[in-house]
Amino acid sequence: MGSNSTSSAESNCNGTYLTFQYSLYATTYIFIFIPGLLANSVALWVLCRFISKKNKAIIFMINLSVADLAHVLSLPLRIYYYINRHWPFQRALCLLCFYLKYLNMYASIFFLTCISLQRCLFLLKPFRARNWKRRYDVAISAAVWIIVGTACLPLPILRSAGLANNSESCFADLGLQDITMASSIGMVTAAELGGFVLPVVIITYCTWKTRKSLQEFQDPPQNIKERKKALRMVLMCAVVFIVCFTPYHLNFPFFMMVKQRVFSNCSFIRNTLCFHIISLCLANLNCCLDPVVYYFMTSEFRDQFSEHGNLVIQSCLHCKDSTLEIRQRKENLQTISLECLDVPTQCDEMVI
Repeated sequence: MGSNSTSSAESNCNGTYLTFQYSLYATTYIFIFIPGLLANSVALWVLCRFISKKNKAIIFMINLSVADLAHVLSLPLRIYYYINRHWPFQRALCLLCFYLKYLNMYASIFFLTCISLQRCLFLLKPFRARNWKRRYDVAISAAVWIIVGTACLPLPILRSAGLANNSESCFADLGLQDITMASSIGMVTAAELGGFVLPVVIITYCTWKTRKSLQEFQDPPQNIKERKKALRMVLMCAVVFIVCFTPYHLNFPFFMMVKQRVFSNCSFIRNTLCFHIISLCLANLNCCLDPVVYYFMTSEFRDQFSEHGNLVIQSCLHCKDSTLEIRQRKENLQTISLECLDVPTQCDEMVI
């Protein structure tokens, strides 16, 4: 649920209004925007156009890229707000950008989990992989979007109270509606168990089983290579998950308790809010780290990216060579023209 604004309980502690959040958020989003936009745009282009649809986890990768791209496209508005500390746009646009942030976070968590689980399952049960239909992945992806999209809807609703009081505030400066302790506990439990603990258990199990299968089975070199690729894929998903999403979910229960005025210690409140800001910045890094999963863990993606990347580079070099050639011809024509002006008789003989 991410806000870093102060509640009435927090305001009782001097210095809990963390002004560094504006510069930190703006710097983080500026750092993420260009690489995230380019990497996910290229990844989506390659995945949709050049990768065989029979490739393992391709549907999940496409959906993961779409989730990242949707959030990245909203970053310029966030950058504008944190630099100017003023929101001149519609209230609905603020809530939409707020919603996309958490939609991206939990969609990424679930699709990374799906990628890990599928690679592990297909590795351990290859016969099931042969009979697996692409429509199954499409159905699973649709279910993920419906579940995550519905589960994230309360987040902008709970934060819309701040917009009613101050239409120029958005994002970190939005207030949090008062909710009962029971509702708060239910929300934290659902977010932690469904959005963190369950995916952690699945990814950890997949990593362990994949590594174990590599050590136990004496397969031909081709099968060993496939198992190593699967292990790298699962490990990469685990790394992205740990780096981007673990800090936020470890701090989230304490953040909600601060919002519910459970704690009165000013130092603890300040540290919790500071860590919440940092954890949200780390959560945004998944937009840049997810394309690494596609590139380094999928040989077909890497081959297609290298091939078409080389074509683009060659085209640019060819255009550059053509431009230099045209420029050289112009200079030669100018030289001949000057010579014609100086010695017209010789020029007539050259023309003849």
